[in-house]
Amino acid sequence: MSVRRMSAGLMAAALLTPGAAACAATGDGTAGATATPSATATAPDADAAPATDLKQALLDSTREISNGNFRFRMSGAGSTAEGQVHQPSQSAELRVRIGEPGDDLAMTLDLVHARPDSWVKLDLSGAAADGVPGRDKLNLGKYQHLDQNRIRGNRNIGFDFDRVDPAGSELLTQAVTEVRVTGDGAYAGTIDVSKAAEAGSLDQDLITVLGAQANSVPFTATTDAQGRLTELVLQLPAAGETAAQEIRVTYHDYGNATAAQKPSADQVVEAPPELYNLFD
Repeated sequence: MSVRRMSAGLMAAALLTPGAAACAATGDGTAGATATPSATATAPDADAAPATDLKQALLDSTREISNGNFRFRMSGAGSTAEGQVHQPSQSAELRVRIGEPGDDLAMTLDLVHARPDSWVKLDLSGAAADGVPGRDKLNLGKYQHLDQNRIRGNRNIGFDFDRVDPAGSELLTQAVTEVRVTGDGAYAGTIDVSKAAEAGSLDQDLITVLGAQANSVPFTATTDAQGRLTELVLQLPAAGETAAQEIRVTYHDYGNATAAQKPSADQVVEAPPELYNLFD
């Protein structure tokens, strides 16, 4: 098992390569109550709306996410990511769990971003954990202060406050190729994921493996009473040696996220080169 392969795309939701951004958020992943939203979307009439209106309704459902005040959960292929983003304080807390009990190698990351600083606490487990390159210098179990020059643009351990949605649901809905209403606030259809490669819940290597199948990946989506996205599920088909897999993203507590809790100084050390090498 390759550590590099495991760590690729940590801001993704754990596709072929487990990767996700997440946080120690409270809640059970269901849609929560919120303060008055800055924008809401109105669900179209299922009998009268053409496909273009339905796609626009999905695009509108992601509008509140861009305001950067929500909690989320992503899951797929034995990995999970839970977290919150709080744009008012320019902060985010992220917890990533890669792998399952009994795996040769499993990884947990607690990421805290509070502009202009970032920290990560890394823990490894499994029979192969001792073989991770530079393990003895990784300061396991301690918060490690990250050099912004080293993590800028890094989808593994960086965070972009100009693109606050770890899953990239707006990019995914822009790539919808077919959509229909299946119930109150419920949609289904297909997405051309090759046109959404920058979405955090996807990995370019997996898109390449999918080949032509990437052009028509089944999805379902649900929205709340205010028309805001609460769940997006992709059903990725099997391809080559890669088994079929489900990517599930949920959003809740719109408007109710809180500022990230920075680690205290006595918990922090500077991140060594070995840590950056692990996630490059």
